[in-house]
Amino acid sequence: MGRSGSTSVEEKLLARLLALGGPERPRETVSADQPVEDASSSGQKVSPSMEPSGVGGPATVFPGKFGPEISCPSPTNRELPDSTSERLVPRSDADGGEEIEPFYPPEPRSFEEAKLSETEVEALILKFLLARGEATGRQIADQVKLPFVLIERLLRAMKNDQLLAHRGSAPMNDYVFQLTEIGRERARRLAAHCTYFGSAPVALSDYIASVAAQSLTRQVPTPEALQAAFADLVVSKKLLDRLGPAICSGRGLFLYGAPGNGKTTIAERICRAFSKTIWIPRAIGVDGEIIRVFDPVNHEEVPLEEPRGLLDARAVDRRWVRIRRPTIVVGGELTMANLEVTINSSTGICEAPVQLKANCGVLVIDDFGRQRIPMEQLLNRWIVPLEKRHDFLNLPNGKKITVPFDQLVIFSTNLDPAGLVDEAFLRRIPYKIEIPDPTEEEFRQLFRRVAHSMGFSEPDQAVEYLLNRHYRPIGRPLRFCHPRDLLFQVRNYCLYHQLPLELRPEYLDIAVEIYFSASSQ
Repeated sequence: MGRSGSTSVEEKLLARLLALGGPERPRETVSADQPVEDASSSGQKVSPSMEPSGVGGPATVFPGKFGPEISCPSPTNRELPDSTSERLVPRSDADGGEEIEPFYPPEPRSFEEAKLSETEVEALILKFLLARGEATGRQIADQVKLPFVLIERLLRAMKNDQLLAHRGSAPMNDYVFQLTEIGRERARRLAAHCTYFGSAPVALSDYIASVAAQSLTRQVPTPEALQAAFADLVVSKKLLDRLGPAICSGRGLFLYGAPGNGKTTIAERICRAFSKTIWIPRAIGVDGEIIRVFDPVNHEEVPLEEPRGLLDARAVDRRWVRIRRPTIVVGGELTMANLEVTINSSTGICEAPVQLKANCGVLVIDDFGRQRIPMEQLLNRWIVPLEKRHDFLNLPNGKKITVPFDQLVIFSTNLDPAGLVDEAFLRRIPYKIEIPDPTEEEFRQLFRRVAHSMGFSEPDQAVEYLLNRHYRPIGRPLRFCHPRDLLFQVRNYCLYHQLPLELRPEYLDIAVEIYFSASSQ
């Protein structure tokens, strides 16, 4: 009887543990032979920690805190994926709704599940009230992006410790809180080290798992997706066929060619071939250091649709933010400081480097070779991350951490890569694609498209006049930027002189004379 009673208790505990698990998100996998079974049904062992067991070793399996278990292949497996490797493919709902996401952060039910200590959250609350003066419990919960039920218990404990006091009552069984003298003194000491009082940070291990689940290497863009991504550009099928395998690789890519042929424009549209959105943490916490990741300048937030009812049943962890898959462009202003964790000496707040903000997206190094730092120094900094797909960052407290280096790095340059970098670095950038000058037919097609968008009529005669008068006789090379730039000149000339928008030969002659320098006549 004792044994059967024990079995009943174990069954109840197991049922409760299963009920406490995060909501699973549906996903679709592609396999060369057969559908990949879930790790839990196949008997696969789960590592007790979410930290990677090592770089370059076997695939690491992360626990299913965020729903389904996440298998993060090693960089070696990414470079040469097995035919049966699981590849997540975004798809639409049956009703034509939003795409199903391979990663979804559920709302934590405890501080332990959020991998936070009460001391960390208490410090954020104290610094927030020091700056704000007073706030309700729900305003505090919204500030640190944690459920009110967790913050309410912590606020009660802080009041018992005489750190907070009630200023008054608030709707929905809430109170207005303010600091006591003891709480104000402790908040000042905390703010002297770091003034950050935003969203509670996400654990580094959770961030690593999210990057593994949302990696570009887990998706294979189709030719149709690539054509849709470049639908607003004039791009030949030959160039698309070269770009496709390079994009699927998720590795480094050189785009080179004459200036004005759209290298940067092409690089900025590559992300459109992948799933539209990803989740990133607002901030990461590592041993007391808080690193801000979400950057409104480089990241475009894509919030979920508002719930139709009074209650929101989605239970999303608000420490994460849903953004459009990032495309970050850096040019001649790039320095070595942009590639490391930087700390503001006056506020004590750490900012993530540019390559960390570009994870699961595209990082474009525009005008490569014209940066303020020596080119050899930049290449030496990234030679290991490009090979191993992970990066090492130094924190202000002296600790070194390993973070994913999971983005498609595109080097855009007007120079030939063979004469720009050495062979060792070129080996780590497997794809070198030249963006050629447009053909006459592509030039005509682009001229017509831009002319109609600006309100001009009868562009065919104008483009033939341009070619016969200003290009063929002097052997001037065609550029993809010329139709747009010349038509802008004509449009502005007509607007200034209050003339109808017409492509007269004399207008085109004036535009060519102003646009091209005397040396190119």
